[in-house]
Amino acid sequence: VTDVPHKNLERSKENERISKDQIRKRKKKKKDYQPNYFLSIPITNKEITRGIKILQNAIIQQDKQLAKAMTSDGSFHITLLVMQLLNEDEVNIGIGALLELKPFIEEILQGKPLILPFQGIDTFGNQVGFVKLAEGEHMNSLLEIAEAAKRTFQEKGILAGENGSFKPHLTFMKLSKAPRLRKKGVKKIDPEFYEKFISHRFGEEMVHRIDLCSMLKKKQSNGYYHCESSIVIGE
Repeated sequence: VTDVPHKNLERSKENERISKDQIRKRKKKKKDYQPNYFLSIPITNKEITRGIKILQNAIIQQDKQLAKAMTSDGSFHITLLVMQLLNEDEVNIGIGALLELKPFIEEILQGKPLILPFQGIDTFGNQVGFVKLAEGEHMNSLLEIAEAAKRTFQEKGILAGENGSFKPHLTFMKLSKAPRLRKKGVKKIDPEFYEKFISHRFGEEMVHRIDLCSMLKKKQSNGYYHCESSIVIGE
């Protein structure tokens, strides 16, 4: 009889050890967290992409060496969620999670189209230049969709959205794309380069698709990212 508490104690120590191991593994995983996939809302409205090309060319005219920092044609998008998928199995889990996300999005949108109006320019620390999403009701819907996506992927055991809060933005240039610029003394994007576009209306994108894309695989011939799977919105 005296042996029972002893066994229980051992078992609880063992359980504690297992859960500590799991926490350690999870922490290690988070430490090694290097996102390589993302959920993308592609920008397909020609008016927006034309406007961005005009903006990029206006900046390049002021400093030719910034051409290499520009986001390439065909790859304009909004990132909804970044994640780490380490192998084919995890990619397949990600594809499943994206399919599961669709009814949640439909519930959020209630049959209404999600229209994203783009206006003005901003930067992240003068390192990344992006076209801003105008404020409005669409922002709430987009944030809800981003939250639902994070939840759906995390529930599948995928490391996703670990880097803090979601800030929707449409990147048009990134200094890190051209590391040599730093050696040449270009350490930030000069606000004067884009001041004429500071309140420019670029147009509206009606969200019709969400893609699961790879950051690292070779891009498609149209310049857009390698796509593992997609869901169509509003159908």
